[in-house]
Amino acid sequence: MEEPVRLKMSLPQVPDIELVAIEGLERLAKHLGISEEKIGDARILVNEAVINALEHSGRRRPRVRVEFTVTKEKLIIFVRDYGKGFKPEEIEDPNIADKLGAASKRGWGLKLMKSMSDDFLIESNEHGTRITITKHLI
Repeated sequence: MEEPVRLKMSLPQVPDIELVAIEGLERLAKHLGISEEKIGDARILVNEAVINALEHSGRRRPRVRVEFTVTKEKLIIFVRDYGKGFKPEEIEDPNIADKLGAASKRGWGLKLMKSMSDDFLIESNEHGTRITITKHLI
């Protein structure tokens, strides 16, 4: 197995900043020769994780740390905020019937990330939240 390629960044809350993380991921994937098809799900995962961290940290000026560790076989996405934290076990999966009739259709991020990941871990406390996502690329 080859040496993993790593990218670390700290993102402030500015419009569309998640696109910076996605572009970094795309450049790493291209460097390693990973196909566009295989990296598609990873784009969605990064987008959801970064947006959730910025929106839900509870900080006035949130900053999110994003790290990618990539080999030809797998991608590990790490996203950390420094907010108030939450209790992941208390978050209920959204109900499609309820969402269809509701004014807000939002609230699918965690369920989407879990369903698209090969491994998904949330760690959260009063110092912030860490999400680690593993996506197999082969």
